[in-house]
Amino acid sequence: MNKVVLIFTGGTIAMKVDQSSGGAIPTLTSDDLINTLSGLGDFNNLIAHEYSSMPSPFITPNNMRELADIVEDYLSKDDIKGVTVVHGTDVLEETAFYLNSTVKSNKPIVLTGSMKNASELGYDGLTNLVSSVKVCLSDESIGRGVLVVMNDTINSSYEVTKTHTLSLDTFKSIEFGPLGIIDQDEVIYYRNVSHFKKFSLDNKINNQTHLVKIYAGISNDYLEHLINTGAKGIVLEALGRGNVPPNLITSIDKAVKAGIHIVLVSRCFAGRVLDTYAYPGGGKDLTNHGCILGGSLNGQKARILLMLAISNNLNHNEIKKLFKI
Repeated sequence: MNKVVLIFTGGTIAMKVDQSSGGAIPTLTSDDLINTLSGLGDFNNLIAHEYSSMPSPFITPNNMRELADIVEDYLSKDDIKGVTVVHGTDVLEETAFYLNSTVKSNKPIVLTGSMKNASELGYDGLTNLVSSVKVCLSDESIGRGVLVVMNDTINSSYEVTKTHTLSLDTFKSIEFGPLGIIDQDEVIYYRNVSHFKKFSLDNKINNQTHLVKIYAGISNDYLEHLINTGAKGIVLEALGRGNVPPNLITSIDKAVKAGIHIVLVSRCFAGRVLDTYAYPGGGKDLTNHGCILGGSLNGQKARILLMLAISNNLNHNEIKKLFKI
């Protein structure tokens, strides 16, 4: 019998408006949500695992590490077809990417949540749960890595990002589009991810990997502080193709010589970084100083991958190969 595990972490999907506080707070339990789905065809064989009732901003890499162990354990069982992690949307893409980087099983793993709480008209939580279970039950979902299912669309955790603070259609793969859709009872895939990587790194973390967004006129104080407080890795969300103001070069050079791994990604929504420009602070100049190109990953995912790479004791060349697309 094929069973799907629903791991509940919390988020808007489990919230209602509290009149005394005037805002949405955690209210619904996993049983509340499961009972709503019970008796509906494919939804008789669900297993509920209540991990937490945390809003998305409460989730840390340590929680992601624990979730990866839980998911891996469930997927090792023969009667488990797949796992859906029910999650708040704010850092959902980071948890999805973390699981994609560490869980070794090829069985379907889906992350979902909702943009509206259960007190609002148009509450999307139950629809997203139903769609996620269907994706887990589809044989076509096997071997596609960790997926994000929202608003009847299927996206790769490698590509997807949250694009809007309100829209139900917030999770998008900006450059390439969704992998597929859920149309009533049918799970339909339109494409594969040709550049997809399932990293299968050991499930280890550190708290010394950081993300810095580059902007016009940025001081090198941020980098100097990270160097002086024991940073192991820094992701620079750089300008354009992977460029930074020239005043940062001294601190970047200092960091690299101190053994701190620096990865470059772009603050642009689409496109990859490349060492095109050789002027001081340009991408070519930065790679000559020992920086690593982060491909088309966004800053938050690159930080997750660099954190895992450092925790897995990969050297500079191994990390460079890891990020290469």
